[in-house]
Amino acid sequence: MRTTRLFVALTALIGAFALPSAPATAQTNMKINISIAQNSHQGVAIDTFAREVEKRTNGRYKIQTFYSGSLGGERESVEAVQLGTQDLTFTSTGPVPNFVPEVAILDIPFLFRDYNHARSTLDGPIGQDLLGKFSSKGIVALAWGENGFRHMTNSKRAVNAPDDVKGLKMRTMENPIHIQAYKAFGIIPTPMAFPEVFTALQQGTVDGQENPLSVITAAKFEQVQKHLSLTGHVYSPALLLMNKAAWDKLFADDKKAFLEAAKEAVKANRARVDDDEKKAVADLRSKGMNVVENVDKAKFQATLGPTYADFGKKFGQDNIDKIRNYK
Repeated sequence: MRTTRLFVALTALIGAFALPSAPATAQTNMKINISIAQNSHQGVAIDTFAREVEKRTNGRYKIQTFYSGSLGGERESVEAVQLGTQDLTFTSTGPVPNFVPEVAILDIPFLFRDYNHARSTLDGPIGQDLLGKFSSKGIVALAWGENGFRHMTNSKRAVNAPDDVKGLKMRTMENPIHIQAYKAFGIIPTPMAFPEVFTALQQGTVDGQENPLSVITAAKFEQVQKHLSLTGHVYSPALLLMNKAAWDKLFADDKKAFLEAAKEAVKANRARVDDDEKKAVADLRSKGMNVVENVDKAKFQATLGPTYADFGKKFGQDNIDKIRNYK
């Protein structure tokens, strides 16, 4: 009897010092942000992610959501996630090549044929391989989301072909691939964090900007821009990013929950982009914008001949062709 009691006591003592085999019950709060409004394709993404994480972890993880750049612009947010001063962010790939250079290949103009091509590429081996490049930078990329195909707006004139954009001062993302291509079009690129763009357009600091329809409508750019041209010159992915140290602390079941929540967030995000695309042109026209739908994309692509050659050297033409031809 005494031996049995001793065994039970020792077992309890060992158990007290053993590593936990199941998730703790205390609630952990994390923050995630976007640079645009809550009522947007990005807002839907992080709201869905937050809800799914809380549900799938039985409330042990609560994701606090922040909108409209209240925690900083995209570059600052990616940097904060890398440093661990912020847990999560949902961002366009605009500033990401400054942290993970390999991602820049996706920013080559006219690389993707359509949404199906872009989504299947990112969800397939090419996109998943790129997600794996983040961990060595202190970041875990949970999933590819989306902004959409980018289009040009400006306050000066209708844009039908490259000659029409020459000399226009346009806000661009802090993205070297975009900047190089836009210079080839004759644009004067002006890199700027997104939260500053509306005011810069309003004050005439820049003539125009370029973004997907989802962003143009969410940001109410029709209030400060007269002309929209459906150039579709760049497909803009988005990323759900998490600090690697925070990720590494998660139990296996919680990692699975976060990844599943990320998948649900992407579904909601892409569905909202599709919905916005159907409604946006008519909506913007009704609010006074002049919309050019039949842009001469072939001329824009022809203007990029020497630039494409540079990109081929930089990324490897085989890598570019692999994306272009992915089915």
